This record gives sequence, C-alpha cells and structure tokens, in this order.
Amino acid sequence: MTVESNETSTQIFKLNSSAIKKIAKILVHNDLDPRNLIQILQELQDEFHYLPEVIISYIAKELKISEHRIFGVATFYSQFKFIEPGEHIIRVCMGTACHVMGSQSLLDKLSRELKIISGETTKDGLFSLESVYCLGCCALAPVMIIDDAVFGNMTAAKVNRTLKKYRKQNAENSGRNKK
Repeated sequence: MTVESNETSTQIFKLNSSAIKKIAKILVHNDLDPRNLIQILQELQDEFHYLPEVIISYIAKELKISEHRIFGVATFYSQFKFIEPGEHIIRVCMGTACHVMGSQSLLDKLSRELKIISGETTKDGLFSLESVYCLGCCALAPVMIIDDAVFGNMTAAKVNRTLKKYRKQNAENSGRNKK
C-alpha cells in the first residue's frame, strides 16, 4: 500500500536561549567529550523529544566534530528521531503474531486515515505513526498502542472509533484552553 505523505508536520525548531542553556547543561554533564556522543544524543532527545537538525549543528560545533559523524551515529540507532513527535504516538506491532493476525492492514488503515506513513507526524501535530517489532502482547494480536494505552484484537472499524475518540478529546481540550 502506498500513501502520499503530504500531511507531514513541518514545524521548525527554534534554537533560543532557553534551548541553548538546556543543551549546554547536557554537554557539560557529559564533559564536552565526543566519546559520550550516544549519551549526549539520548539526553538531548529526552529533553526535546527528538533531534532537530539545528541541535545537531550546534553540538557538532561545541564538540568539535562533524555533523556527518553525529548523523552517522544517530541514524545507526533506531531510537533516535529526527521529526518532532505528535501529541499522541501510535505504535502498531508488526511482530509475527500480530502480522499473522492482520497488523499490516491496521498500519495501512492508519496511514490512509492519518495521511502519513510510519515514521511521520500529522500536519496538525496530533499523531505520529510508528511500526514496531513486538510489543510483548502476542495474546492480544493484532496490537496497537497509543501513548501508554494498549488496544488489542484491533480491527479497521476499531481504528476509526479510536482515532475519533482521540480527536474528540483534543478538540475538547483545545476548547478549554481557548477559554
């Protein structure tokens, strides 16, 4: 199944004084030592929820190493994200049990509904979609997790209801925040 990913969020990260202070604290905590690069990247991602390109450029200068080296390390490990995650992260299990029970059709359905592919975030920043390999819930196959909520024995119809619930919650929260 092919989905045009024309609805991906394209927000630009701003490297302001607050962000620079947070980055500096992480770099100092790691002795400004390039040998601690993986730990630095983990701490940066914990702080900012992803690794914006501008942060990679900034730490390359501070650590006196190339951006290519940093991207080489960061792209080697699947834990590092380069796109800002959505408010809700949807993970679809693609492990053997889930795959046999139809998880690919769930992923395809989510891609169509959200107009994104795995690894992307919706334009409104509400959802990110990820495929993962085993969530440890094989008895509930196929499984989808949104944030920390587990949804087992998923079907295409359940996908629509579940997304509707999260969109409704978001709309209600947005309405309250405007008051």
